[in-house]
Amino acid sequence: MDIFERVKKNRGALGIWQKEAHGYFMFPKLEGEIAPRMKFRGKEVLTWSLNNYCGLANLPEVREADAQAAKDWGLAYPMGARMMSGQTKYHEELEQKLADFVKKPAAYLLNFGYQGMVSIIDSLVSRHDVIVYDSESHACIMDGIFLHKAKGGKSFVFPHNDIAKCEKMLGFAKKITDETNGGILVITEGVFGMAGDLGKLDEIAALKEKFDFRLLVDDAHGFGTMGHDGSGTGTHFGVQDQIDIYFSTFAKAMASIGAFVAAEEEIIDYLMYSLRSQIFAKSLPMPLVIGAMKRLELIQTRPELREKLWTVVNALQKGFKEAGFDIGKTQSPVTPVFLKGTVAMAGNLALDLRENHGLFCSIVIYPVVPKDVIMLRIIPTAAHSLEDVAFTIECFKAIKHKLDNGMYASDKIQMNL
Repeated sequence: MDIFERVKKNRGALGIWQKEAHGYFMFPKLEGEIAPRMKFRGKEVLTWSLNNYCGLANLPEVREADAQAAKDWGLAYPMGARMMSGQTKYHEELEQKLADFVKKPAAYLLNFGYQGMVSIIDSLVSRHDVIVYDSESHACIMDGIFLHKAKGGKSFVFPHNDIAKCEKMLGFAKKITDETNGGILVITEGVFGMAGDLGKLDEIAALKEKFDFRLLVDDAHGFGTMGHDGSGTGTHFGVQDQIDIYFSTFAKAMASIGAFVAAEEEIIDYLMYSLRSQIFAKSLPMPLVIGAMKRLELIQTRPELREKLWTVVNALQKGFKEAGFDIGKTQSPVTPVFLKGTVAMAGNLALDLRENHGLFCSIVIYPVVPKDVIMLRIIPTAAHSLEDVAFTIECFKAIKHKLDNGMYASDKIQMNL
C-alpha cells in the first residue's frame, strides 16, 4: 500500500475523534498572559494545565531577565553547536550551578529534555548492557530503549513501582551481563507525570549492592518541587547520592525550555562528546541560559514560592478527597481525577467544564488510561489561590453529578449541554 494512502485511512491515534478534537481538546489555543486565568475561544477560563509549578513564568524579575538577555545577546548567540563554536562561560556557569543544586559533581546542558534523554540512553549503554525500567516510563525513555534494542541490546520491564518484580528483572539482567561482561542500567522517574505518584527511589537504590547496577532518574516533575530545598525527589527520599545519573528539564518548575543531566565528572565529560542530540544541534540560545540562571536563583532563594505551591496542592487534593473523588496515589503536585466513562462522555464532560463552568484542565483518555476511564489532570501552581481551589472543587462536584445521572451519555460530543 502507498504510504500516504495508509496514513489517510488511519489519521492518528484519536481515529474517528481526531477531527472533532483538534483545536478544542487537542491543540487548544490558550491566549493572554501566562496565569491561572487565561482566554480560551474568547472566554476567560481558570487554567489548571500549565506546568508552571513555582509560578515563575510571569514573575516581573523573570520577565526582566529574559528581556534583558534577549536585548543584550539576541536569539542567535552563540552560533553553532557547543562542541564547535557554541560554548560560552555562561553555559558553563549554569551547568555548575545546576550541579551544585542537585548535589552532583558536574552537569551538562541539553537543548530539549526529550531528545536529551533519548541520547543519554543511546550513549550510555552498549549491546552488551541490559536496561531494567518501570512500565510507566515517559515516552522519551521508551524511545531511548528502542534505540538500545535496535543495537541488539536487551531490556526488561517491571510493572509500575513493583519492587519485587524489579528485583526479579534485575536477576534476569544479571544472568545476561554475567555472560556478556556488560552492565545494568535501571531507569525510573522521580515523579510520574500522569498519575503524580513517586518512583520508589529508596527501595530501588537498596537493590544496588545486590545487583551492582547504575541508576538513571528522570526527575522532570520533581526538580524544583520535591525535597526540602526543591532539589528533587532523590533529596525527598534521602537517596540523591545513590542516583548515578540525574536528569531534569526546564519545562516544568523552571517554566522555560532546556534540560540538563548531572553525574560524576568523567561521565559528564563522556556525554559531552557522545550525545548526538547535542553534538549535531545548535547551542542553547543565550536568553534561555541567562533566564534559566535567574529561575534557578529564585527556586533557591525564594522558598515561599514552593511553600505556596504546596499550600495550593494540599488544599486541592484534600478538597477532592473530602468530596469523594478518586485522585489515585499522587504524592506530588500532579493531581489526577479519575472518573468512569467513554471517550464521548469524556469529551462532553470536558466541554461542559470549559464552556459552562469556565474551567480548563487536560483530559486524558484511552490508550493512556483504560477504555472506561476518564482522567482529568490538574497541575496546581504557586500562582493559583485557595479561592481557585474552592471554585474548582464545586465545578467538579457539578460535573460528577451530571456524569452519575447520565447527562453526558452519548455516542457523540454534544456542543450544547
